Amino acid sequence: MIVNLQHIKHSSVRRQNLKHFKLRASVVITHNETLNHLEDYREKHVDTITKKNYFLTKYLAEDLNATLKFSYVNSWGYRNPKSGKFSGMIGELQNDLADLGGTALFLTADRIKEIDYLSMTTPTRAKFIFRSPKLSFTDNVFLLPFSAPVWVCIISFIVLSGVLLLIIMKVELRCTNVRYGNVIRPNLMDTVMNMFGTSCQQGSYLEPKSLPAKCLILLSLIILMFLYASYSANIVALIQSPSNKIRTLEDLLNSRLETGAEDTVYNRYYFMHETEPVRKAIYDRKMKTRDGVGSSFIPLDKGVERVRQGLYAFHVELGVCYKVISETFQEDEKCGLQEIEYLNIIDPYYAVQKNSSFRELVRLSLFRLREFGIQDREHSMLYTRKPACSGGSSFIPVSIVDVWPALTLLTWASGFAGGLLAGENIWARIRAKRNLAKVANGDFCG
Repeated sequence: MIVNLQHIKHSSVRRQNLKHFKLRASVVITHNETLNHLEDYREKHVDTITKKNYFLTKYLAEDLNATLKFSYVNSWGYRNPKSGKFSGMIGELQNDLADLGGTALFLTADRIKEIDYLSMTTPTRAKFIFRSPKLSFTDNVFLLPFSAPVWVCIISFIVLSGVLLLIIMKVELRCTNVRYGNVIRPNLMDTVMNMFGTSCQQGSYLEPKSLPAKCLILLSLIILMFLYASYSANIVALIQSPSNKIRTLEDLLNSRLETGAEDTVYNRYYFMHETEPVRKAIYDRKMKTRDGVGSSFIPLDKGVERVRQGLYAFHVELGVCYKVISETFQEDEKCGLQEIEYLNIIDPYYAVQKNSSFRELVRLSLFRLREFGIQDREHSMLYTRKPACSGGSSFIPVSIVDVWPALTLLTWASGFAGGLLAGENIWARIRAKRNLAKVANGDFCG
């Protein structure tokens, strides 16, 4: 016997119909203009998470055949250390002023006891975004063309060539009539300096006379010419290359990049209350001013513009920031964008009152919205993906930072040479005074 049960209205189905019951939803609004653009998909980069969850809340109410009464607050809600009460949206849920948390929020330990988290409705993250700095900002580009073993081989070759040249010159001066200009007693310093000048394409100031000397200098010139050509080509490429060494918060802390964050309630709260050493140091050393006030919290547009100019890391919600980047950056400027996560939390959750009788109904409705693709549809309508790098990198002019190691070496070498010159002059005067003293004492005979 077959019984048709399709016409029977099960209790689970009846419970999904709230018969226009009025649900109270608390919504976080951080910009007043958002109230005028909750449903028109304009100003997508302003209160984006609010707008997405606003749509989901309306779809949820339609699914449950309920009506909505919205209330608006300016904060997700943070615990008051004195009273223990929460402010903002959590405060309304806690005080039975709202049934639904109409804006997704982060899951933290102190909030779990106060509200029920239901579903991860907004897969978005807030991270530091910055353009990769030039390689010269993180490394000495004058040492990068060759690896450490190659540098050891080059230095060994120069020293060995200088030693061989010294041996050849001494043998020739002793056993033959060959002479090298005014060189009477060649030493290792002269020959090594000659080979070093050869490696820098300065040529040899010693004119080879014999066949062994000619062969050695010719071989050195050929080998060092290829090394010089390879080195020069690599230097040009490295100066134009971006650095990928800033990958962690510790790298960011120790870098020369300035940092800032979008001026939002949650950014100010989490940066100011962070206790992990590296994260706390980023705020204390890179964001907080001398008077102890964080002045690095700036509007979104200003922060993105500073990212475009370079050497600036901006903490912001990714999808929101990428919308502004796609509209304001040139194609070549979209290349080399890097991200570093600061907030050690998972994606935002949709929440309701603690132990709410609507908890399971709302959870299942949100599940259906995700299963039917409605949640993803709203996400794609409001959030922007990371822009693709399609233009390639543009030519970057050489700045003082690129040649700073060379200028530093030149400065120290000039100072060292000046010190040696002064020392030689002082020593020459001392010797001259001693000689005069000896002459005055009659130690020398005329």
